Amino acid sequence: MNAKDPGPGKQKKERLPRQPMPEQPPRERIKNFREVPLGYTVEQAMAEASRCLRCKKPGCVPGCPVEVDIPGFISLICEGKFFEAAAKIRETNSLPAVCGRVCPQEDQCEKGCVLGKKWEPVAIGRLERFVADYDRTYGRFEMPAMDPPTGKRVAVVGSGPAGLTLAGDLIKKGHEVTIFEALHEPGGVLIYGIPEFRLPKEIVNAEVNYLKRLGVRIETDVVVGKTVTVDELLEEEGYHAVFLGVGAGLPVFMNIPGENLCGIYSANEYLTRSNLMKAYLFPEYDTPIAVGKNVVVLGAGNVAMDAARTALRLGAETVRIVYRRSRQEMPARAEEIHHAEEEGIIFELLTNPVRFIGDERGWVKAMECVRMELGEPDSSGRRRPIPIPGSEFILETDMAIVAIGTMANPLIPSTTPGLETNRWGYIVTDETGRTSKEGVWAGGDIVTGAATVILAMGAGRKAAKAIHEYLMSK
Repeated sequence: MNAKDPGPGKQKKERLPRQPMPEQPPRERIKNFREVPLGYTVEQAMAEASRCLRCKKPGCVPGCPVEVDIPGFISLICEGKFFEAAAKIRETNSLPAVCGRVCPQEDQCEKGCVLGKKWEPVAIGRLERFVADYDRTYGRFEMPAMDPPTGKRVAVVGSGPAGLTLAGDLIKKGHEVTIFEALHEPGGVLIYGIPEFRLPKEIVNAEVNYLKRLGVRIETDVVVGKTVTVDELLEEEGYHAVFLGVGAGLPVFMNIPGENLCGIYSANEYLTRSNLMKAYLFPEYDTPIAVGKNVVVLGAGNVAMDAARTALRLGAETVRIVYRRSRQEMPARAEEIHHAEEEGIIFELLTNPVRFIGDERGWVKAMECVRMELGEPDSSGRRRPIPIPGSEFILETDMAIVAIGTMANPLIPSTTPGLETNRWGYIVTDETGRTSKEGVWAGGDIVTGAATVILAMGAGRKAAKAIHEYLMSK
């Protein structure tokens, strides 16, 4: 055999095509809130896992913010050891079923896959989802290795991905962990921000319940900064450290004329009403939310896609994504854009709203827009949109959803003396998440601004390691 010949086995693995994920047909799914991708079968998962090249220096692992042993769990899938594969993932990732659904693997672990240099990369995210779902459906809860109790208490503010990840890591280190959540259900953005058809509530609940079984306490309806302050947690409630994982949920609007008309929502309010208040289960739950027939969504990130696809399922006849740049600059995941297009969402690209127009009752009835062209790149690296003079036109609409980003809520910084923030209101930390205040760490969107679930989880892991070292040195 030629020294350069990889052999028949390796050739076969390289040339096996990436296994497609079965999905609900577009015409069916726009009428329900059930999950769109249906998941792998055992046979599909094992076939996809067999594509892994078992690299000596795997390029996938450095791309994972929570350091999952990707080759390790994929090898276990190949052997049919699905429960063991789930345990392997949970060594560093407390939310595998969530990550398998909403993590942008194409820009992280899969981006580094050696197989992707010539063919399509291994579907790491889909395999992670398969393993987590199989374990949830058929497995029995098994307690992971737990360190003996340390007597140290940690308060976690916010039950989003950063807080849940940190809680999972610290409870296994023997610390007592309590999560304080402002809303009435734990999960943070996973439960109120991401629609049911992309991340079912039962999946989030199962991941939260896993942490509860480990011993994590969760208190809901506690608004830290109002119900109790950070200083009170440290000085009166007996907590030795506090982690702030409150996200960045303050809505951002365009500040254009007519934006206060009825029928105009922030994406935060719209998605929270439809997710947490169960508008998607109408008529079982009758949530007070407008159902537009001709909806426009401003923005082109994942949140904009979520809002547009939700509006379609709630009964809109037409839904338009209005974005001031071109398709190439759209920040949403390619998969979400693809699903939106399949479902009939209309894309009004290189278009910028300049004012809303209302009717005699104070409800929005139209939006004036201007066409744009792209100039030189701006600070984000994307080409700056420039208005085209005389290109104004009117779009009729009876509901608009503004999904152009979020900012930091000032509640906790304003009630926590000694907590440094930057000029945008985000909490300043070092690389471990340590803040300017003794015993307080922060991570996720409240530090970085709006980002991904997996990056927030990565911040939670780093902060957990630093808090553990801090507590054990006291």
